[in-house]
Amino acid sequence: MVNEMRWETRLLVLVAAVLTVFGIASLYAAATMERNAFGFFSRQFIGAGLGLLILVAAGRVDYHLWRRFAWPLLLVTVVLLIIPLLPFTHAISPSRNGARRWIILGPLNLQPSEVAKFTVAVWVAMLAAKKGDAIRGFKQGVAPFLVVLGMIGALILLEPNLSMSVLVLLIGAVVLFTAGARIKHFLMLGAAGGVAAIGLVLVEPYRWARLRCFLESCGAGNFQLDQALLGFGSGGPLGVGFGQGQLKMQYLPYAYSDFLFSTIGEEWGFLGVIVIVLLFGVFGWLGFRIARTAPDPFGQYLAVGLTSAVALAGVLHMAVTVGLMPTTGLAFPFMSYGRTGLIIALVSVGVLVNIGRSRVGGRTPTKNQR
Repeated sequence: MVNEMRWETRLLVLVAAVLTVFGIASLYAAATMERNAFGFFSRQFIGAGLGLLILVAAGRVDYHLWRRFAWPLLLVTVVLLIIPLLPFTHAISPSRNGARRWIILGPLNLQPSEVAKFTVAVWVAMLAAKKGDAIRGFKQGVAPFLVVLGMIGALILLEPNLSMSVLVLLIGAVVLFTAGARIKHFLMLGAAGGVAAIGLVLVEPYRWARLRCFLESCGAGNFQLDQALLGFGSGGPLGVGFGQGQLKMQYLPYAYSDFLFSTIGEEWGFLGVIVIVLLFGVFGWLGFRIARTAPDPFGQYLAVGLTSAVALAGVLHMAVTVGLMPTTGLAFPFMSYGRTGLIIALVSVGVLVNIGRSRVGGRTPTKNQR
């Protein structure tokens, strides 16, 4: 093994740092109309500082340690996901906008579903590496993953948070596909998942309203999307200038989180949008390069899972804000307001750095090396 920080890992850290700094600045500009705009900035800044410290630590800790603690990490995550669902925990998990997605203990404000993204990447990578070729079967291969992933997805869904539940399942699916699960199993599960998703949309009036307005472009129901698109249009080639955006003035709800990409489009223009898209593209490319040359299957699958968690969330957030998907509440990785999501993203970078430092001469390892 080589124990050096190759150019891919250096560039990965640089990309993550640029996205984080740009995100903190952008959310501060987007939150200027909130009562405590500086509070948004300071809390996110503290989260970034803590995340940086954990990134450095994760980059130095052998990534195989995550394999050893995959089951305990899964257990802790399940407990965290259950706490907001209990009827007697409203004091530490109050309802916000009709959902209970956070655990608040003094200064600690934790979003368990963000932790679940990291946990799923670690746990699925561990079990996929352990099963090896057996993963191509259904009963002994895919079925155990379905039980655990289904449980985690259901707990997130009960918050309720359909978009995050789907994202977590997609992360697990990408790792399983990388590990060699059969296409026919994905096709069957995809069909079943599609039917389930339609049912979940139909049973909740607000979900059906969002989907119907997305398909029919109805005015009032598409207010957020219309404002988001107006932001991109107002920005033009170079934007209206940092902090000069107007949509955050009570026009675009959650401009600092769910629709931050639109705020960037308004203030930084087409050029800023392209830069952000390229940065996420480079992040994904580097993460998958690290995965391809990881020294063992666990490292490969873990790198794929962590990279997918960031890349998929970024793509889905951007797709929503430009009208390619119905409105959801997915945050922009590294950039949207939310300390849990920011810290988890930076921890993921640290683990990717450690995997990158442990590669075999920068080449794909042979079977004997695995």
